[in-house]
Amino acid sequence: MPLVESGNEPVSAQTAAIDPATARAYWSKTSGLMLLLLAVWFIFGFAVHFFATQLFGVRILGFPLSYYMAAQGSLIIFVVGLFWFARRQNQIDEEFGVQED
Repeated sequence: MPLVESGNEPVSAQTAAIDPATARAYWSKTSGLMLLLLAVWFIFGFAVHFFATQLFGVRILGFPLSYYMAAQGSLIIFVVGLFWFARRQNQIDEEFGVQED
C-alpha cells in the first residue's frame, strides 16, 4: 500500500495515497515509536544484564534482582512491549488513515 501517489497511477479503492507532508509526519511518528521500543529492548536486553553484579544485592520475593530480570523480567517486558507497539502503531495508522480493514 503506497503512502504517496506516483502521479501515473489512478487512485483505486485498494490503494491509499496521502500527500508527501502527511507521509513524512506518519513516518516521523512510526520511526519515533520504533526507536523508543528499540531503546527499551536495549535497556532490558543488555544494559540490565551488564550491571547484573550491582543488582545482585537487591532482592524481590527472595530472589536477587539480577536473576529475576534475566529469568523473567526481560521476557515479560519484551512481550508487553510487543503488544503495546502493535496497539500504538494501529492508533498511528488510524490517525493518518492508512489502517488495515
